[in-house]
Amino acid sequence: MDQTKVVKPETLDDLIKILHKMFEGDSVNVEEVQQVMESYRSNPQEWKKYAIFDKYRYTRNLVDEGNGKFNLIALCWGEGHGSSIHDHTDSHCFMKMLQGQLKETLYDWPEGKSQGDMVKKSDRILEENKVAYINDSIGLHRVENASHTEGSVSLHLYSPPFGHCQTFDERTGHKNTVKMTFWSKFGDRMTAETALSQENN
Repeated sequence: MDQTKVVKPETLDDLIKILHKMFEGDSVNVEEVQQVMESYRSNPQEWKKYAIFDKYRYTRNLVDEGNGKFNLIALCWGEGHGSSIHDHTDSHCFMKMLQGQLKETLYDWPEGKSQGDMVKKSDRILEENKVAYINDSIGLHRVENASHTEGSVSLHLYSPPFGHCQTFDERTGHKNTVKMTFWSKFGDRMTAETALSQENN
């Protein structure tokens, strides 16, 4: 049986190595990945070099490219920062809280061409070290840092990686295709032009 089930990552580097093993094949065991990500206890000493904040918007900071099978990204959310409502382009999305809290709101897909408010399904607060999961069959979501006093950092795994997603207007359901970019890669800040058009998680 797969050994990753019992392996508990002691460090972020351990976690990355275990994830590489777990994604060697063609199938993804969602529960196992969630378990392993949750069992890593957040240690700011290990991830702070990826935690690059911006005053005006949340940032996407590439941690590891997962041999082309996944992207591991640290998202940094300043006070009050949030994403648009968005999909995940048929990928798995795991989101682990490294610091602070985030509010996740789930939405139904807008029906056909009908215009009108997006239908909210649920919302929840994600606490430090917890892991959330979503894919397009579950619905759409928006993520936000509701705190006015502290920033939040979350670690996201997307498999397979994707470069575009769709965002949705909450009032009309109208969708746009958006290109995603990185604020930094492996701890190094990207140039302003390449980091500018980013959206989201």
